Amino acid sequence: MHFMQNRFHIKKQNEQALTAAKNLRRQPVSETLATGLQQYRIGSKLRALRLRKSLGLVELGRHTGLSAALLSKIERGLLFPTLPTLLRIAMVFAVGLEYFFKEDSARSRVAVVRKSDRLRLPDRAGANPAAYLFESLDFPVTERKIDAFYAEFPPNAVPSELHRHEGAELIYILHGKLAVTVNEEETILGAGDAMYFDSGASHSYRRHGRSGCAAIVVIAP
Repeated sequence: MHFMQNRFHIKKQNEQALTAAKNLRRQPVSETLATGLQQYRIGSKLRALRLRKSLGLVELGRHTGLSAALLSKIERGLLFPTLPTLLRIAMVFAVGLEYFFKEDSARSRVAVVRKSDRLRLPDRAGANPAAYLFESLDFPVTERKIDAFYAEFPPNAVPSELHRHEGAELIYILHGKLAVTVNEEETILGAGDAMYFDSGASHSYRRHGRSGCAAIVVIAP
């Protein structure tokens, strides 16, 4: 598996917040889950819909069967609604559920990914040893224009398989040495070196030397 195929894992991370929301009741959620849900700004979108229709919280409560206090907590981001609750609200305003989970095009897209929130995965499921371990640096962002990864090539790493994909790739070495082969031509990169190439060309990576290596990999699909 190569970095573009790793987008499958990232898609699963993006879906974690939505999947977990199906099981939420009126209970506290983890900090990681709360951060994932906050990016959708469900409360502000609900408030915008309500004000557009000139509805008060009590009146909206009558239409949805929900209490004004509950709706107020949702609008203020103090409570994340279950999907059935959100569906009842959406039906009142004749919008689909996707309205609450799509990007707001009028708003600057900003996402902060904390180190503690990232998942570390091998390049191939169950690989031992792996060619590299990677962490997505932008997994909360939907419809992103690039894919950015932190990659580690440990001392016991094996060479990656040759692969190719559409787009372009940029690698920046943080420490150690990495051998990158593009169209059968190998280049050795050291700390501080960067390399750009057309990822439609057949390419692979391997740790060079005895020590481990770490790099930032950015892919423009």
